[in-house]
Amino acid sequence: MKMIPIIVGGALLTAGLVACGGPDTDQATASPAESVTFENCGRELHVDSPPERAVTLEQNATEILLALGVGDQMVGQGYQVDEPLPELAEAFDEVPVINPEAMSAEQLREALPDFTYSTLGSFYSADGVGTLDELDSLGVPSYVSETGCPGAAPSSPASFQGLFDEYRDLGRVFGVEDSAEQLIAEQQQVLDEATRDATEQPTAVWIYSFYNGPPIVAGAGGMPSAISEAVGLRNAFDDVTSSAWPEMSWEQIAQRDPDVIVVADLSSRGRPGDSAEDKITQLRSDPVASNLSAVRGDRIVALSGTAMDPSIRSIDAVAELGDWVSATGVFQ
Repeated sequence: MKMIPIIVGGALLTAGLVACGGPDTDQATASPAESVTFENCGRELHVDSPPERAVTLEQNATEILLALGVGDQMVGQGYQVDEPLPELAEAFDEVPVINPEAMSAEQLREALPDFTYSTLGSFYSADGVGTLDELDSLGVPSYVSETGCPGAAPSSPASFQGLFDEYRDLGRVFGVEDSAEQLIAEQQQVLDEATRDATEQPTAVWIYSFYNGPPIVAGAGGMPSAISEAVGLRNAFDDVTSSAWPEMSWEQIAQRDPDVIVVADLSSRGRPGDSAEDKITQLRSDPVASNLSAVRGDRIVALSGTAMDPSIRSIDAVAELGDWVSATGVFQ
């Protein structure tokens, strides 16, 4: 029995959660083999047994767990930014929404979690659901993507290998190693089919947003660089290490005059300038952007903004961009 202190309305309560015994739900205690310990974001993460009451703090984490087939081991999710992937929609709808935006510490504790997971460490703060140390002190282990460790720069660039390592970690935590390996094999096949060996790599600028402000583009170390490389392109700003998403002027972009422009489709946010259509219209009307080679040559492609963060959707961006590159003859 795992005892979790919970603060509700200023009162300290204690709730008991029955540890999961693996596939055999009649098993009262976990065997030693079900206990896992490994390093995550520079700290030791220990999970006694496969979670029964996992909570994801944002949508990318939710979709990764659902893709691993552990929806029945989840009791809540938060921060929804997009429509769920069609193949995961049914399972997605079965996971209670604690808060469609960022959940509070009290909301998380009321869900009685025995594990939390986020691809973005910014949710783990004193003003959010609590720090990792605070949750550890409550007996709630938490996993964070290595590319999003709270309060620290990524230890390594975002990559598909990094995503695969994350799937394996979570497969161990939830006791679904086979599902993790199957997911990795499926995504590796997409990478293998998209990979293109090119003597010269055409350049691509990835534009996240620029409504009423300077363009925010993909810098070094982010998923756009990994996606570009997979299809034979090169992120035009992969030498900018100051930020994963730095601001650049149109003049700075013009100096690099990319062969391809990738715009983030953020239509689900519903804000002015978020849709791919809005971005493309602005590109064609701006006096500097309209003279870029990619704009004049109509080499603009829209991809899901969500896929530009390390997520289950990133592999879809590889497939879509790879198909677009082949169809448009960028390498000719």
